[in-house]
Amino acid sequence: MARQIPGGVELAVVTNTQVTLVQIDNYGPWTVTPEPRREVDLQTLQSRLYADLSQLFGNREGYVFFTRFDNMVAVTNGLDGSAHALIQESVDNRYPVSVSLSIAVDPSPAEALGVATDRLQDAGSAQASGRTAVLAGTPLADAERTDSDVQIAHFDVNDATGTYTDRLNEFDSFIAIEQGYAELMRYMRRAHDSLSFFVGGDNIIAVCSAIDRQGYADAIAHVDEAVGVDLKAGVGRAGTAGTAGMAAKHALETCREQNADVTFAQ
Repeated sequence: MARQIPGGVELAVVTNTQVTLVQIDNYGPWTVTPEPRREVDLQTLQSRLYADLSQLFGNREGYVFFTRFDNMVAVTNGLDGSAHALIQESVDNRYPVSVSLSIAVDPSPAEALGVATDRLQDAGSAQASGRTAVLAGTPLADAERTDSDVQIAHFDVNDATGTYTDRLNEFDSFIAIEQGYAELMRYMRRAHDSLSFFVGGDNIIAVCSAIDRQGYADAIAHVDEAVGVDLKAGVGRAGTAGTAGMAAKHALETCREQNADVTFAQ
């Protein structure tokens, strides 16, 4: 059954996303020194580090996404340089590896991540033993912050349980969901300079530029046409990722209640 795109407040605003690239220092050489380490131990370290960083950034209204685990991307509007340094110190106190952090700000999340990446690469290779706990870049100044700097879209698959989980082999369900994620990730990057991340189950969180309702509807239609995965999205705007993300989750509930494709938080 076709769904409608309901109302919701949609303001003409410009995003100003603060992105922090998190990179484990000298991780590749460490995993094989003095001899190759057990993969189960490496997976445990990576998952625990991500969990700790998720809490460390999350307690400060930030979001962190694992990407390749040795590299992670955080949305850190509201976190200053001191907060970043405290997070690095906490990692140093708990782990046998350190992390370097690089901060950049831009209306385009993808552009901000590009600048942050360039800064960290300029500071030295990820496998250079001399590059330890770099803190690069300048956070968004308090005077420049607004209540609409961050736009978060929370996507999920329509009736994932009935369509996939309760009907298919689990691995086939996994393939279908991952295909939907990959197609959405590519589309949002190309069309809107936005960054999309799989966050478990059938959920994808996108850190977005200032995209309007039709832009999201087009993304959903593209994924459905390309790989046959049917999505919906709730969208929130706020001064921090944490607040914008919660607004997006509530908007997603409105999508479910109204059988809608896209809903912007009020």
